[in-house]
Amino acid sequence: MNALRFVGQPGHVESYFLRLNAPGRPRAAWIKLTVLAPLQGEPCLETWFVAFDGDRHWGRRERVPFVQPGVPLAVHGYRLDLDGGHVAGRCGPFAFDLRYTAEGAPLSIFPFEWMYTAGFPRSKLLTPVPSARFSGWVEVDGERWPVEGWRGMQGHNWGKEHAPAYAWGQCAFDDGAIVEGFSGKIRLGGRLSPWISALVVRRGEREYRWNAIVDLWRQEATVGDSRWTLSMRGGDGEVRLRMDMAGRAAACLGYENPDGRVAYCINSKLADTLLEVRPRHGEPFHCQSAHGGALEFLRGEPLAGAEVI
Repeated sequence: MNALRFVGQPGHVESYFLRLNAPGRPRAAWIKLTVLAPLQGEPCLETWFVAFDGDRHWGRRERVPFVQPGVPLAVHGYRLDLDGGHVAGRCGPFAFDLRYTAEGAPLSIFPFEWMYTAGFPRSKLLTPVPSARFSGWVEVDGERWPVEGWRGMQGHNWGKEHAPAYAWGQCAFDDGAIVEGFSGKIRLGGRLSPWISALVVRRGEREYRWNAIVDLWRQEATVGDSRWTLSMRGGDGEVRLRMDMAGRAAACLGYENPDGRVAYCINSKLADTLLEVRPRHGEPFHCQSAHGGALEFLRGEPLAGAEVI
């Protein structure tokens, strides 16, 4: 799942990312490595680091010419041994040295395997490690944050471009349950589609899936400036997810597409998250996290008044 999909051709963007949250307080870190191969020009590598603490955040992006990374991915001060569970490096004034242990199997949110190799959709998403425990340290603004028992995840995405617009969220709750989902728009005949959504929930040995993708009449998504709500119905029952980053630290990231267009990712790893599930078989349940949700909005305009990283 973590194999590099870039084969040297222009028109490709691919990222590996990790997110980790402190237990019991609104503090988190996000680490990312991106391969960008524009339609015109030479490919490059970008390293990213963003830290969140209450209503504050810090961030840095650095870019260098592309050098074919090996395994582990060791480029521009980053070393991502994703199979060995060790990531270390420096991005400007920020540094980290972390080890993590995966909890549970990889998560695939698309309903069909062919969607990861075919031309549709143009942007692919996999989560090799949907839940993990981290230890080590991160260094932020001259302060070293000890990391012990932080919960997080590791993701991988790639494709011909970033989706024109999306909301994406993921949360690993204290009771071990996991939710991951998205609402996105795609281009159809030069126009944008309605919101198309998918959601997967794991709890204990059970996995509940609402990912028919084009089943538009059984999904309702509301995507705002800081809140995303998604209600879905399907063979596994009914689900409602609410994620909100209002009042929390949020970074504005500039995501370049291979054709040169820039999309803006409003990114918080401290979202208030509420999940409510009514299974077709079994008792209803709900899970809540006050500040453990990863929430992102991609759109065409930056966050008003924010510095773009």
